[in-house]
Amino acid sequence: MEHQLTVARTARYQQLGELSTATRRVWFVAHGYGQLAAYFVRHFAHLVAADPHLVVVAPEGLSRFYLNGTGGRVGATWMTKENRLAEIDDYVAYLNQVAANVLPQAAPQVAVTVLGFSQGAATVSRWLTRANFRPARLILWAGAFPPDMDFSVATLLLRQLTVTLVCGTEDEFIKDEDLLKQQTFLRRLGVEADLVRFAGTHTLERETLTALAI
Repeated sequence: MEHQLTVARTARYQQLGELSTATRRVWFVAHGYGQLAAYFVRHFAHLVAADPHLVVVAPEGLSRFYLNGTGGRVGATWMTKENRLAEIDDYVAYLNQVAANVLPQAAPQVAVTVLGFSQGAATVSRWLTRANFRPARLILWAGAFPPDMDFSVATLLLRQLTVTLVCGTEDEFIKDEDLLKQQTFLRRLGVEADLVRFAGTHTLERETLTALAI
């Protein structure tokens, strides 16, 4: 017979920029499958360098593993199909704790952007349905809003929320029809998402990030 036990554990996140009452913008960015936050957050360094009022926070998935065999490079994942609902509950609680630590240190009217890349797109979407704040913008980069979410909850989250879909023209995991399906799904939730394409594969792209940060 299986039993479950809630335990305390150590989680980590990366931060670019100094939080203060002068912080006007905070980006929470969630990496994709097999990535680590320390490397993922580097993609956003030029945004913080250009704007002293911006802070970027990159949480890391709670489960880490060797990418090849039993040694070498390590990556992290937000969840797998095993014990799926409990893993979602765990990362939602973790992300809420990160936000509760970060946001009170910023300006009272701080504008929050949430970006999820690949697996991180579904992660942040699920998180926001149970978050204690409302972002100004949601960016789903090379990933999708999960279709298995409660329709009424998803509609409430996305109401009057700016949603942007980003995808490379040569993305090896996402086809044009996948983007069309995602746009159609979001329209059913009352959202007309902006679609941004760039010449590239399944990755973050500097010029597109810069344009989104303006």
